[in-house]
Amino acid sequence: MIIVRRLTSLLKPGELKRVLWFLIQGSSCSMCSFSVNSPASRLGGNWITKFRTVRVWLKRDSGQYWPSIYHVMPSPCSCMSFNPETRRLSIGLDNGTISEFILSEDYNKMTPVKNYQAHQSRVTMIQFVLELEWVLSTGQDKQFAWHCSESGQRLGGYRTSAVASGLQFDVETRHVFIGDQSGQVTILKLEQENCTLVTTFRGHTGGVTALCWDPVQRVLFSGSSDHSVIMWDIGGRKGTAIELQGHNDKVQALSYAQHTRQLISCGGDGGIVVWNMDVERQETPEWLDSDSCQKCDQPFFWNFKQMWDNKKIGLRQHHCRKCGKAVCGKCSSKRSPIPLMGFEFEVRVCDSCHEAITDEERAPTATFHDSKHNIVHVHFDATRGWLLTSGTDKVIKLWDMTPVVS
Repeated sequence: MIIVRRLTSLLKPGELKRVLWFLIQGSSCSMCSFSVNSPASRLGGNWITKFRTVRVWLKRDSGQYWPSIYHVMPSPCSCMSFNPETRRLSIGLDNGTISEFILSEDYNKMTPVKNYQAHQSRVTMIQFVLELEWVLSTGQDKQFAWHCSESGQRLGGYRTSAVASGLQFDVETRHVFIGDQSGQVTILKLEQENCTLVTTFRGHTGGVTALCWDPVQRVLFSGSSDHSVIMWDIGGRKGTAIELQGHNDKVQALSYAQHTRQLISCGGDGGIVVWNMDVERQETPEWLDSDSCQKCDQPFFWNFKQMWDNKKIGLRQHHCRKCGKAVCGKCSSKRSPIPLMGFEFEVRVCDSCHEAITDEERAPTATFHDSKHNIVHVHFDATRGWLLTSGTDKVIKLWDMTPVVS
């Protein structure tokens, strides 16, 4: 049974409005991907589940949302890509196949076009590039592949170091960004029938769970199971990496609003964090190594020589998040947020840095919102300012983001 309800409760200033939500009861399926489309001024959505079904939802004249298409696939669905201009729907399956469909203008019919034998196991990510007529994909076979959508021919492939979990593409430079479960991000330069490895880099202590590319500012955002987001300045070519700490669980999905320069990150903690990226942010300092506190010169517990010479018990080492110095607990007893360094929560800082941080530097650069479910996938519609989220609780929620993204 599918229940559709509207939320009519009053909102506080700056609070997200939940426009509607879908709840699946008595079913073992769960949402694994979706997208938003708008046929004839009616909001619609494509929705695939691990129970081999593809559903297209349309808003009826009554205001209710009901499925106009219910299609069963030959294998469980794993990912999806939808292009609203061509109404082309590409669906990745557990058996490694990518099935392509064209939706009718009234979104009441989906016609099969072709199948790509892309991978030997589950397809993990798909991206359709309209400008080049390419279908990019990654799979659990640790392969990245791209096909010609006109002929269906495989153009090339590349083996990644681990299973890919993030995929983004820059049309102008033909660079593809692949994040994998080992925490590595790989950049490839694609040609018509071959690819060249540009570089690889790491910054997360956990696996990459999501990627988001801003082609205007030429920055790449990566989310990870280590609860953090990193902004990589690709266009500046200086190796700048800005860390953002705002989640208490793994980051599951990222979206970027180019017109306002705001990043939306969603996590397993149910949090929706809206980051203001139109501020001058600072890199976090590298942690310095020392055998004694760099403030009071007390020895750390492994510095046996100084402990013997000074007849003192060694102390535990900590690090100030602002200056990176190695300090003892007594010299770093204070806590403070450092939003411009990405620390929206209070973190350990040394006493001198705590006194130097001004109230303006403590001003938050992100807003936090509770979605009340473990978010797995998101889709952001920039034209309406709506965010669609799905969770492990088998619920789809549609949020009006205009109070915070405008």
